[in-house]
Amino acid sequence: MWVDEAKIHVAGGRGGDGLISFHRTKYNPLGTPDGGNGGDGGDVILEATRSMNTLVHFTHQVHFRAEDGGPGGPNKRQGKRGRDLVIPVPVGTIVRDLHTGEVIADLCEEGMRVVVARGGKGGRGNSAFVSNRWKGPKIRELGEPGEERWLKLELRLLADVGLIGFPNVGKSSLLSRVSRKKVKVAPYPFTTLEPQLGVVEVDGRSFVMADLPGLIEGAHEGKGLGDRFLRHAARARVLLHMVDLAGVEGRDPLEDYFAIRRELEAWDELREKPELVAGNKIDLLTPQEVSRRISRFRERGIEIHPISVVTGQGIKELLHRIVDLLEKVPKELPRAEPRTKVWKLVPRKGVRVSREDGVWVVEGREVERLGRLDLSTEDARVYLEEQLERLGVFRALRRAGWQPGEPIRIGNIEVEFEPSG
Repeated sequence: MWVDEAKIHVAGGRGGDGLISFHRTKYNPLGTPDGGNGGDGGDVILEATRSMNTLVHFTHQVHFRAEDGGPGGPNKRQGKRGRDLVIPVPVGTIVRDLHTGEVIADLCEEGMRVVVARGGKGGRGNSAFVSNRWKGPKIRELGEPGEERWLKLELRLLADVGLIGFPNVGKSSLLSRVSRKKVKVAPYPFTTLEPQLGVVEVDGRSFVMADLPGLIEGAHEGKGLGDRFLRHAARARVLLHMVDLAGVEGRDPLEDYFAIRRELEAWDELREKPELVAGNKIDLLTPQEVSRRISRFRERGIEIHPISVVTGQGIKELLHRIVDLLEKVPKELPRAEPRTKVWKLVPRKGVRVSREDGVWVVEGREVERLGRLDLSTEDARVYLEEQLERLGVFRALRRAGWQPGEPIRIGNIEVEFEPSG
């Protein structure tokens, strides 16, 4: 089964919790804070590989989660970092945010990686909160949740030559003849329901040829298999447009050619792509009829190469034309970006307050970290109140109309501060 689109949900691992711990001795019964920090959660990474050519795996598994970080330990021991989850995808996979459609990465080279969900940061243990103000703090942070999101994966085949044309014009037969790829062929339309690739060698030079699913009119609007076909054809360097010159099924080859061209020209990425035209099945015509039909194309400014996949006539000359054209068409250069790309949400700076359903919501890079405090201890609540005052949060809340006693939400916690006195 060949699948070229998939939707998956990815989640980074949760950060490990910090620890409240005290190292006590005979001469230090109160103890010295020594709670360690939690480890960071693992990232979810997509990696391009040529060992896959389909997204069928993602029809069986949709949810992917990296490993959580380990909790901090005594003696200031750092929690173990969660293992990254590396998900292999075929070379040519385009990664999009499912909800916004934003392109996150185009994994067009073997080994390219993109981090699509970062693991959460580990929480700090109480040893990290020691200061002149806090000599023996019973304060810790809980681990941060990992990022999570839905992604859409689109596979676009990477080939030098894309075979295009109406069904049953001989595309599969040509690929089977000129390469080592054995392709199913049969005398009925839509023999090819999925792209097939083969390596073609010509006088020491080689290229990859892809036989792409057949077209119908209206393909650019998503009818039939055409929209999928067009997406894959966009990645080919050269298009080999085949027509049935003999008109075996009663269709006019010249009308077929222009019908396909209309579909290509409606797709921006294909409008100016280099193209060669081959007229197949000349073994069914007399030489005079072949010349007459070729003349019809040439009168419209179309150079057509007559061939017969059955007898091999004209194929060697066609392959030489293909490799000559490929030498003139530059390969798509990789984008100027690192081979491993991190896609992340950038926290906003400053402090922002708003009100939602009677709860005051506070946002900001430094403030939101306070939302990871474990408020089960009195020390943590006092520390939170001091930090909110230091960061100007109470000042911003009062300007917005907040009154003591009204609930405040910071990250994942909701607290209330009663009026003093």
